[in-house]
Amino acid sequence: MPELPEVEVTKLGIAPHLIGRALTAVKILDGRLRWPIPSNLGKILPGQTVHAIARRGKYLLVEMDQGHLLLHLGMTGTLRVLAKSDPLKTHDRVAFEFGALSLRLHDPRKFGAVLWHAKKQGPVESHPLLKKLGVEPFSEEFSGENGVAVLYACSRGRSVATKQFLLAGQAVVGVGNIYCSESLFEAGIHPAKPAGKLTRPECARLAKAVRMILKKAIDAGGSTLNDFVNSEGEPGHFTLQSKVYDRKNLPCKICKTPIKQIVQGQRSTYFCPQCQKR
Repeated sequence: MPELPEVEVTKLGIAPHLIGRALTAVKILDGRLRWPIPSNLGKILPGQTVHAIARRGKYLLVEMDQGHLLLHLGMTGTLRVLAKSDPLKTHDRVAFEFGALSLRLHDPRKFGAVLWHAKKQGPVESHPLLKKLGVEPFSEEFSGENGVAVLYACSRGRSVATKQFLLAGQAVVGVGNIYCSESLFEAGIHPAKPAGKLTRPECARLAKAVRMILKKAIDAGGSTLNDFVNSEGEPGHFTLQSKVYDRKNLPCKICKTPIKQIVQGQRSTYFCPQCQKR
């Protein structure tokens, strides 16, 4: 499932092709996504120019003349900028055409989203899908002592496991399943430890680890398990450098203890029982 690094990689890939261009046509090929694609996009978007592309959590926010296009990759989605003349593929859901170029959302499982937030509805940050998200990991709100304060304050009184607390995204966004395991390993924290028992020093290590792991993942082009490719069609390579994820029974790269796998919230978690003592 595309997480923050994969969405950031997608943003960096498509932005140079689209910013400053006017959209000429919208072709809704199959609008049955997580929420139905607004049927009027083909009327209201053509003629509008793309001014910026930002990311909030796992959402891409395409700023246009009259509002923002919200795009989500769901579980198996990809966005690619192709020549308009390139043949459409099975599972292509929508094509945004910019003259000779076409931005296409390919989504086999239909869990992605294409939504429109008009300026008259207020700031895009007020959209119901965005306003309750945690802080961005690379923002000033999560840097240095600010990140420590966020994790410590949000975890107080929480009995949920730290892995689940981090995965929920209510404190800090974008730490998907792979990156949770890797961040907790770097911070030396057992994934099943109750979040409410995290100490300030542990929160400091975890905040630093989250930023480091996510940056490494972005630099590596994200992670490809099954479907994800970037805007150029290339897979991500972060899992090639993972220290615990998908390494069950292999020796820890630090202490040589066999890596363990447990299931939390129906998701696999990997950790070193020696480096991450409970």
